Order: sequence, then C-alpha cells, then structure tokens
Amino acid sequence: MLIFDMPPTPSCHASTIVETGEGKLASAWFGGKAEGAKDVQIWLSRFDGKAWSKPEVVGSETGQPCWNPVLFRTAKGTLYLWYKVGPSPQTWTGMVRTSNDDAKTWNKPEMLPAGFYGPVRGKPIQLNDGTILAGTSLESHRCWSPYVDRSTDDGKTWTRSNDFNVLGKFKQIQPVLFAVGDKGEIVALARSGDPRNIAMAKSSDGGKSFTPAVATELPNPDSGIDVVRTKEGDLFLIYNPSPLLRSPLSLARSTDDGKTWKKVLDLEADLGEYSYPAIIQSSRGTLEMTYTWHRTHIKHTSLDPAKLRK
Repeated sequence: MLIFDMPPTPSCHASTIVETGEGKLASAWFGGKAEGAKDVQIWLSRFDGKAWSKPEVVGSETGQPCWNPVLFRTAKGTLYLWYKVGPSPQTWTGMVRTSNDDAKTWNKPEMLPAGFYGPVRGKPIQLNDGTILAGTSLESHRCWSPYVDRSTDDGKTWTRSNDFNVLGKFKQIQPVLFAVGDKGEIVALARSGDPRNIAMAKSSDGGKSFTPAVATELPNPDSGIDVVRTKEGDLFLIYNPSPLLRSPLSLARSTDDGKTWKKVLDLEADLGEYSYPAIIQSSRGTLEMTYTWHRTHIKHTSLDPAKLRK
C-alpha cells in the first residue's frame, strides 16, 4: 500500500522503517520540492495495524535540506531517528533524535560529533553482546568510502572501523550489514557505482575492521539496498537486479550466509523508479518493507517469508 494517498511534498525518497509495537510500525523519509532543495524535511508516518497516519515533520533545518533518515530501536528499547542536514553529502552534519513513546513525540534534535553521521542510509544491526553496528560512508566527487561505526553503550557514543575500500575503480557507499554466527564475523554489502555490482567486505572482529571490498555477482545500478536476517536464519536482500535501472525492485534469498543468492520475487517490475528500500522482520515474523515509488510516494509492502521459501 502507498503510505499516503495525497503526497505532502512534490518529491520524496529514502525511506526507513521500524517496528514500534506488535503490529505497529513507523516509517520516515525525506521530502520537499526535489532532492537537495532547501525545503526538504524529514517526514514520518505511523501504522497502527490498519492504516498509516497523516505524515508529519520530524526533522527540519531552516534554509538547508535534510537527507537519509534511519529509524532503529535498540534491545534496551531506545528508539532512534538519525538524519543528515546540509547542502550536499560533502557538507553533511549528522543529527539524532530519540523517542520515549513509540515515535509519537521526539526529544529535541542533537548534533552528532564532527565527522559522524549515524547510519548513513540502512538500519544498524545489534549483536548478542549489545554492540550496535551502523554502516556509513563518505561520499564526494573524489572519494566514495564505506566504513562502520560501532557503539557499545546503546548508541550514545561511537568508534569507527577502517575504510574498506578500494579495489579497482570501486565507488562504494551506504553499506548494510548482517552477522554470521556468534564469533564476530560481519558481512557488509554496499551500493557500488563502478563496477555496477553490489560490493562486499567482511569483518572477523565484530565490526572493528573490514577486509577490502570485492565485487559480488549481484547487479547494482548505483542504488541503495537493504538486507535482513530472519529468525529462521535465512537472509533476504531487497535490491534492483539491474546494472542500469532502478527497476525492477526485487527480493533475493540466501540460505548459506550470503555466499549465494536466489531471486524469489519482483516487488515492482514496471518502468519507473522503485528504489532505496528498507526491510525488517516484525515480531510476528513478517517481512516489512518500504521503498521509493516513482519519487512521488513511499510504498509499504508486508510479506510472509514462509511463502518465499517454497
């Protein structure tokens, strides 16, 4: 379903989704005249199990565009909203807000320390020991460089991994993460502009350091991706399986910790832009996904992963 029938802004993009209670969700995105325009703000809508609420502004900066919100609830129950402010990715300031009432209201925005943006686009992951890992990156005309921020105090402070670029002509940003086993192995999958394949890097020390990235066989049209490991143990990747177009938008499944992937479903197959997806698994076991729909709407889709395992 489309989260809103009447768009509050001419353009919207880069959604994120989080579960706020059983059967309840919240989604945020940036919207305004166009990406990078001075009127772009962070908008949020809540799902009560039946319908999405009227979008409301939760992030704004006078005269500056906002970018790439990320929602995440920690194991201790802290609900975070991270977003970025500035004319371009080269000049971003990271901002953070927290909510104590399931995204109904938010504490006032705070600036992150210089050079820290929070998770740059995809949601963090939390390890069994409580460590939170957030994929992030630098993006400029000279350097696209992914890395991971690591927090051991419920997201209050962060330390940084090494940059895990660059092989060949890779342009990598916006890594998303999953853990393999319980001995510190972390896999990062990243958007890549050159070559047009999803890039992959690995950590063997719980996200403190990563290997150089290598190209996978998965196509990528220089567009965002997301991944989730389900309670059943398999992985689902939401991505554009094309080297050139942000269509179709598809789901792939892996049962071997990301070594191989099989496309199981096209969520959108018509011409147009279907991009920058977000995916989580709810407490009920469903896959909950949001993504950009033609740059005019944010779309929400819910699926039972058992139907994709046949």
